[in-house]
Amino acid sequence: MTAKQPPKPPSREGRVSLWRYAKLFRQDILSAQPAKLYRAWMAEFRTPFFRSYLVNQPDLVEEVLKARPMAFPKSERIGEGLRPLLGNSVFLTNGETWLRQRRIIDPAFEGGRLRDTFPAMKAAGRAAVARMREGRVEVEEEMSHAAADVIFRTLFSIPIEHQIAAQVFTHFRAYQRSQPILNLAAFLPLPRWMPRFHRPATKRSAKVIRRLIAQLTTDRMWSIEAGTAPDDLATKIMTTPDSQTGRRFDTQEMVDQVAIFFLAGHETSASALSWALYLLATNPEAQERVASEAAAMPDPQFGDMAKLRFTRDVFRETLRLYPPVPMMVRETTCPEQFRDRKLRKGSQVVLSPWHLHRHERLWEQPDAFDPDRYATENGKKCLREAYMPFSAGKRVCTGAGFAMVEGPLLLSQLVGAFRFEPLPEDEPVPVAFLTVRAKDGIRLRVTRRSETV
Repeated sequence: MTAKQPPKPPSREGRVSLWRYAKLFRQDILSAQPAKLYRAWMAEFRTPFFRSYLVNQPDLVEEVLKARPMAFPKSERIGEGLRPLLGNSVFLTNGETWLRQRRIIDPAFEGGRLRDTFPAMKAAGRAAVARMREGRVEVEEEMSHAAADVIFRTLFSIPIEHQIAAQVFTHFRAYQRSQPILNLAAFLPLPRWMPRFHRPATKRSAKVIRRLIAQLTTDRMWSIEAGTAPDDLATKIMTTPDSQTGRRFDTQEMVDQVAIFFLAGHETSASALSWALYLLATNPEAQERVASEAAAMPDPQFGDMAKLRFTRDVFRETLRLYPPVPMMVRETTCPEQFRDRKLRKGSQVVLSPWHLHRHERLWEQPDAFDPDRYATENGKKCLREAYMPFSAGKRVCTGAGFAMVEGPLLLSQLVGAFRFEPLPEDEPVPVAFLTVRAKDGIRLRVTRRSETV
């Protein structure tokens, strides 16, 4: 398929000082990196305080994520920036705490539960179609609304129009634009008592979001005790005991987990859906193939999702080109030997879906949009060895299966109902805030199809 080359941020030119790098990193993690990372198997970054190693070599990535995941826990440096909102959530914890949290959370996202949540996903998609208007539309805003609606309907059985849900959504939009992936404490070894230099707006938004989530969680605990709680994800998680200790999440722990569900489920889906609509707008042939699949299933059921093959590959290709979480950071717990480098204990190991998914020595035409690549030998091989939008191994995102149902479903509903076209004056520029978004949003021309799904 001949595809318009999707936008890609410019790479950093030449060497820069640590302070300059930290400033660039805080503004945008993607353009702060040198172009050589798209070709390198491994690269080293030195600071006076720690060593960081970006790893693209597939067998080394597998060593960290699959073969010996407990030897490479998540780096505390990532938590420095996200803890005001996420607290002690499963996204930030390690060791036994993380294992206990996963034992409670994972059952809620097993295959049978996905089938149970499907009607709520479909209802959110239909609501997104009903809200969509014709003309010049900022689709990032619309997809944020739609993804938040999915989360609230599947977690708490309430639509985005619910008073508390609407407030969480509003404050989260402010939070995700003000919070960089890393703050100063990620670069400097600050003592525990020293302030973490979070932006005032970030702290205010996080505090409000957590207060609102706590209200939803407390209300749900009361309804569980009264026997009137709906059978949704929140009820499932809050009533599931740890298989080893028998303990359930208390209110504070549940607030932490709901915060990461909202961040992971809302932010990543909104990012991927926005970029998918842009890629389809700039590739009309692919868009019509998605529309044809949608027309063949005017009322899709859970069992029909396997028939949306091309739509699934469009969403998969979007996650390759614009992985919502562009980098993941692990830490060595003992000395390691990677290629010709000796890594000290406490070294940072950076795994970058952004660079791995566009690696010039792995993928054919790595910067091109080509959903059909997954039928080729190169595409199949890279899908196994160089594709990790949800991480991999034991720490794979617990909602990966959820996302791969939600994304193609909503994409099918929207493209089945509307035609999306690019606006030449509004070329989006990818940047990394909390996730990979467009610097100034994504604007498309939207027109209703004559027959809607």
